[in-house]
Amino acid sequence: MHFLSEVLEKYVADHSEDEPAILKELSRETHLKVLRPRMLSGHFQGRVLSLLTKIVYPKSVLEIGTYTGYSAICIAEGLPENGKIHTIDVNEELVEFQKKYFKKSGFQEKIVSYTGDALDLIPEMDLKFDLVFIDADKPNYSNYFDIIIEKMNPGGIILSDNVLWSGKVIEEHHKNDKSATALIAYNKKLKEDPRVETVLLPIRDGLTISRVL
Repeated sequence: MHFLSEVLEKYVADHSEDEPAILKELSRETHLKVLRPRMLSGHFQGRVLSLLTKIVYPKSVLEIGTYTGYSAICIAEGLPENGKIHTIDVNEELVEFQKKYFKKSGFQEKIVSYTGDALDLIPEMDLKFDLVFIDADKPNYSNYFDIIIEKMNPGGIILSDNVLWSGKVIEEHHKNDKSATALIAYNKKLKEDPRVETVLLPIRDGLTISRVL
């Protein structure tokens, strides 16, 4: 679902920061070679992630859902000199693709990649995070939140992607659409949890910003 007309979306993108050449290349190759390229953050949301990271200026970032590495590179742009982004993806087949573009981007030293189930890996991390970006399997969003909230530094930011799920969160959705059901519950959870203050932005497919109190 397009929440804005395509003409307005183009106007928004045209009047935001340009997409870096390396990310244009990554996007093009993702669309040519990888399944479900719609999962890519893309130009506008990528610039949002980059700018938010520059504002927060986090030393330690967690990303759940690397895919082909587009959003990890965007976030790496805003890290301080000693900052790191720890990014997790379950798909082993994408590892070499990710590595190629992390190296090309020049941010290879700032990006730490993990392959496996985030619910298993995160509890083993002896780290505290200033920024987290959740963009993996939607039915587990609430589970991800539950394991990262205790690992957040005070004032830390949790970003949650695709929380509008093409508008299905307000529509009668099929009973088998586990993602829609899970996101409805997750959005309610963020709104009601006293440990965070939350704003849901209608950016692309919905992006929630939650600040840890």
